Amino acid sequence: MSESQINFKDYIRVIPDFPQPGIRFKDITTLLKDGPAYRAAIEEMRKAVEHLKIDVVAGPEARGFVIGAPLALALGVGFAPIRKSGKLPGETIEASYDLEYGKDVLAMHKDSIQPGQRVLIADDLLATGGTIATSINLIRQLGGEIVGSAFLIELSYLTGREKLGDIDVVSLVTY
Repeated sequence: MSESQINFKDYIRVIPDFPQPGIRFKDITTLLKDGPAYRAAIEEMRKAVEHLKIDVVAGPEARGFVIGAPLALALGVGFAPIRKSGKLPGETIEASYDLEYGKDVLAMHKDSIQPGQRVLIADDLLATGGTIATSINLIRQLGGEIVGSAFLIELSYLTGREKLGDIDVVSLVTY
């Protein structure tokens, strides 16, 4: 199956009223369990970003790992995980961000990105942009140059793209 023949929306299950009434949750597990569709999605993302001369792909936990790590592998570059505070064993930097009801903190190892490295941020979903904006903050603190971002899904009605400033955004599926 060629990725050009795939409508990736056909592989994403929409679950109404999860995790709360009125939310239409986009479940990517239905795409992930289909090997050819998953491979095609990663390959299509690779083709869309390979011109950016990427040194490292960074992805926030947890679903950013299932998109970012295979994308890094396909590009032949390393992967830098962005985790919740307290989950990384080495020396880290942290940045907080607002959630709907409170705050959260993301962290990266201080040695995960070297100054001047060209970094692509990859995740499953671009929604309000809070997690990605915080990820950008962390990468810039480490001296990384963010050359783009790649998402399996973009919820355009939540305008998260606006929080990313002039960073290029690649999305395979838009709702």
